[in-house]
Amino acid sequence: MHRRQFIAGIGGMAAWPLAARAQQPALPVVGFVTARSAASSERAVAAFRKGLRETGYIEDRNVTIEYHWLDGQFDRLPALMADLVRRRVAVIATPNNTLITTTAKAATAAIPIPIVFSVGIDPVKTGLVASFARPGGNATGIHYFALELTAKRLGLLRALAPKATSVAILVNPANRPSADETLRSVGDAARSIGLQTKVLSASTSGEIDAAIAKLAHDRGDDGNANDVLFIAADGLFQSRSEQLVALAARDKIPAAYPDRAAVAAGGLMSYGSDITEMYRQIGVYTGNVLKGAKPADLPVQQSTKFEFIINSKTAKALGLDIPVMLRVSATELIE
Repeated sequence: MHRRQFIAGIGGMAAWPLAARAQQPALPVVGFVTARSAASSERAVAAFRKGLRETGYIEDRNVTIEYHWLDGQFDRLPALMADLVRRRVAVIATPNNTLITTTAKAATAAIPIPIVFSVGIDPVKTGLVASFARPGGNATGIHYFALELTAKRLGLLRALAPKATSVAILVNPANRPSADETLRSVGDAARSIGLQTKVLSASTSGEIDAAIAKLAHDRGDDGNANDVLFIAADGLFQSRSEQLVALAARDKIPAAYPDRAAVAAGGLMSYGSDITEMYRQIGVYTGNVLKGAKPADLPVQQSTKFEFIINSKTAKALGLDIPVMLRVSATELIE
């Protein structure tokens, strides 16, 4: 073999792996869209990846995950969903938010990209699925009973702060219908245990500051330190849990949060579905869809694990005694 032919042959051999890589199909893309921030979602995302691994999918090995952190900025949703649909991602995962899920459902009307959701409002009533057993469309996922657990969370807060006479409900008006349903559910629960209600609205970090400052001011003006605070399950508030905890501590307001993260940061208490388990289930369903399962045939699951977390140090700082019954029933007491 002539030297020139030999060199040409080597060059061709060296090109084989590059050509082979170029011919490999692109990894399927999962669009992961959440109302929360990246900083507030580490445990949740780890659980989502765990669920994917249980079905054989590992990020950057055989699936690509695009994370979209709205951080409470819901005005970004229409353009974001339009882009995901235009690029025809394999799955859209919409954890922990009804507005994001309903926006995804509307955006995929013409191109039915599979959606895996978790929502706190009944997905049949909101039109996301035809039924729990047979969703019948391009969406399925988990129902985590955010509204159904409202009365329980408020009752536990009242048991921790028995002198309370009214509850201030913090909602995000940009996140409908969740805000409306929260106000209705908390209002009904409050009336059943003799609490008056006040509504606080906030859609930005600055508005959170203003809302809590107004509550503190009203408590002082009324000579009534017996208000408690109920924080809606909303991505903005979950992303701003440290801010909310600091404000509640500053003004000595007993507050109930939607999940454990805020209590770990110093909040008084939380009660709700086990968020980590919920995200793991979303990962499992996303992996099943990637394998070829149709959302129409995957029953909507319902949360079965719930957490009641109390921060005993915060209770002491607020001058609250934790009843023995609550100590025994708590999933975790954070000292």
